[in-house]
Amino acid sequence: MEFGFNSLSNLAEIKKKVWRKRISSYDREGKNLDNIRIKPNETFELCDLKKSGIIRHIWMTLASRDIHYLRKAVLRMWWDNELNPSIECPVGDFFGVGHGQTVNYWSLPLSMGPRDGRGFNCWFPMPFSANAKIEIENESEEELVVYYYIEYEEYNEIEESFGRFHTTWKRENPCQGQDYEKIRKMNWKPEMFSRANLSHENDYILLEAEGEGHYVGCHVDIHNLFETERMNWPGEGDDYIEIDDGEIILYGTGTEDYFCTAWSPSEYYCSPYFGITLPGGKNWSGKISYYRYHIEDPIYFHKNIKVKIEHGHANQRSDDWSSTAYWYQTEPHKKFEPLLSVDERLPRDEPKEFD
Repeated sequence: MEFGFNSLSNLAEIKKKVWRKRISSYDREGKNLDNIRIKPNETFELCDLKKSGIIRHIWMTLASRDIHYLRKAVLRMWWDNELNPSIECPVGDFFGVGHGQTVNYWSLPLSMGPRDGRGFNCWFPMPFSANAKIEIENESEEELVVYYYIEYEEYNEIEESFGRFHTTWKRENPCQGQDYEKIRKMNWKPEMFSRANLSHENDYILLEAEGEGHYVGCHVDIHNLFETERMNWPGEGDDYIEIDDGEIILYGTGTEDYFCTAWSPSEYYCSPYFGITLPGGKNWSGKISYYRYHIEDPIYFHKNIKVKIEHGHANQRSDDWSSTAYWYQTEPHKKFEPLLSVDERLPRDEPKEFD
């Protein structure tokens, strides 16, 4: 059994003993009320599949009177009756864009489509051998309306070599760098290129995982908290990936370089594997979001992995960072740190972007 269709070249291949199945929010009474409603501070189970299979596609759209519903609604998934979820992430961030915002964009594994980026899609394959459970918790004081499809294939059994899909969300608000008030008063730049970072102990951590598997990417969401008329690029942080107790180090050259762009980009862009969904305002002010998916070049680990990136050169920037990381691994996985509280997850309103 192959993991899936790789391209149009093998789409005509007939699959034996494979069945397409779907769970959706369709109106069971045959009317057009094709949604479920999750009351404030309640949880709804989207599915609890009891056989072997692979989830191939999840589509979802949500609505709420709460403007921060995308950070207050939490998506969780469990595989094979595990106790700790393999996926725990605010819904909006899971589908590829942070800051509680939506934007029309596409990548190979994730997208947000019209209208106004509110059609959420995930094509990461998610294997399971005995059970797949998905739920949404509404941590808002307003009702949450959810429409959804979960498209999956059912098998008699799946190969033991298939890893389980994992997602984790993190935030450091703000990162601990230079004192911005002091910099403003002294009219300094927020970072100096001559400073060294030899230990990488204070880098922003996107992912810490234990076991065997492969990291398949992330999106990073930065709220620029420094206000200046001088150059205010919040990048220049090198990516630094420690594999198998540091036996292998992947050392990068800068934030925009890891995200496959160049020269402090400030424009919207999307492609299958990398993009800029929120480029920020004038002089990189306000909210920024980059993605990089390692579909053709997954990063393998056999004991553990720690994916890090400097918040500015030598960790001198003190901006608000959040991130979502995606990976496959064998079970059991390292239990996630407790998800931040609702208030700690909310996006900032200030400082504003400058036109």
